Amino acid sequence: MKKIKDRLLQIELPSKKSAFLWGPRKTGKTYWINRHFPGAILIDMLKTDVFADFASRPALLRERYQNYQGLIIIDEIQMVPSLLNEIHWMIENTDVSFFMTGSSARKLRRSHANLLAGRAWRYTMTPLAWCETAGFELTEVFVSGLLPPHYLSSDPMQDLRSYVADYLKEEIAAEAVTMNIPAFSEFLRVAALSSGELLNYTNVGRETGISTKVVRNYFQILEDTLLGFRVQPWRKAKNRRLIETEKFYLFDVGVSNYLARRRPEAGTPEFGHSFEHFILMELKAYQAYRNPELDIRYWRTSTGFEVDFILGDMGMALEVKGTQRVHDGHARGLKALLEEQRVGKAIIIALEKKPKRVQGISVLPWQVFLDSLWSGDLI
Repeated sequence: MKKIKDRLLQIELPSKKSAFLWGPRKTGKTYWINRHFPGAILIDMLKTDVFADFASRPALLRERYQNYQGLIIIDEIQMVPSLLNEIHWMIENTDVSFFMTGSSARKLRRSHANLLAGRAWRYTMTPLAWCETAGFELTEVFVSGLLPPHYLSSDPMQDLRSYVADYLKEEIAAEAVTMNIPAFSEFLRVAALSSGELLNYTNVGRETGISTKVVRNYFQILEDTLLGFRVQPWRKAKNRRLIETEKFYLFDVGVSNYLARRRPEAGTPEFGHSFEHFILMELKAYQAYRNPELDIRYWRTSTGFEVDFILGDMGMALEVKGTQRVHDGHARGLKALLEEQRVGKAIIIALEKKPKRVQGISVLPWQVFLDSLWSGDLI
C-alpha cells in the first residue's frame, strides 16, 4: 500500500531568524509547515480575502503584528511582493521572525522585490524522494510522478490532467503576460518531449511555431516557477572536445510524461529516459536536503561519449541504464571519462538484482545506490 513517510526536510530556526521555503505547487510545503509550526500565525495568500487585504494594504502586516513576539508564516509570499518591505522592517525593528513559502521567484524578481539580502535563510522542498515513500513501484511512479497527492492518488492521470490544465497552462501562462494559452500549451508538450536533451531553442521554436525569443522566455518562466531546471555541462576539457550546451529537465517525471503523452513500458527508450529522470530527481532532492552546495553536471564529448551525471569536482560519475543486464557496451561513456579525468567513484545505476562489476566499473541496483546515497555512504 502506498503511503508517505516523514519528509526529509529539516529546519531548525534559531530565535528571531527568518527563512524562505521554495518549492513547486503541491510538493507539500503547506502540509509541512502545519505539522512543524502548529502554534504559529499563518497568513495564507491563497485565500482570496487574505490576499485582498494585504495586496491593497501591505502596511497592515506591520500594524497588526509589530508588537507580536514569535513566528509568522506567510504562505505563497510571491503573491504580494510588496510585503517584503514590511517584513524587512519588522525583522530589523521588532521581535517577529518570518517563515515564507513560495512557488515562484519570478513575480518577486519582476517587481524588484526586497529579497531581504541574507536576512532570511533559504530552503527548498522537492517532490517526494524514494526514501520518503512506501509501496514504491517504478513503473507506477513514471506515470503518477512524485508530487504527494499524485503519488497517493487512485487516479493519477485525472490529477495530472487537472494540474496541467488549471495550474501549468493557466496560472503559469499568466506569468508570461500572454493570452496565447494554446501556444504555451504546445510549448509545454515540446519541452516535455525534449526534457533531458540538449537545450535547443531554435528546434523548440520550430516545433511550436513561436519565436526563439519567446521560447527562451518560456523556459525561463519554467525555471523561475520551479517547474524545471538546467543541468550544466562539464567544461574542463583535457584531451577531448566537449559539448557545452545545457540540458533542461522538468521538475517531475510524472508531469513530464503526461505532457509528452507517453506511458513508459519496461525495455523501451521512454522507460530508460524516465529512469534517468527519476535518478536525477533523487540527486536534486539530496542536493536540497543534505548538500546544497553539490554541483550536478553531465559530461559529453563531440564524438558522442556521454556520462549522465557528474557530482562535485569529479567526485562521482554516474551512468543510468534502465536495463536488468548491464554489459560492456554500457560502460563506454564512463571508460572514456576515466581515460580523460581522475574520478572519485564511477558507478552504473541499473535494474540489476545484485551489485557487480563491468569493465572494472561498479554496477549497483538503483535501490542499493539510493540506500547508500541517503545513508551518506557515497558522498
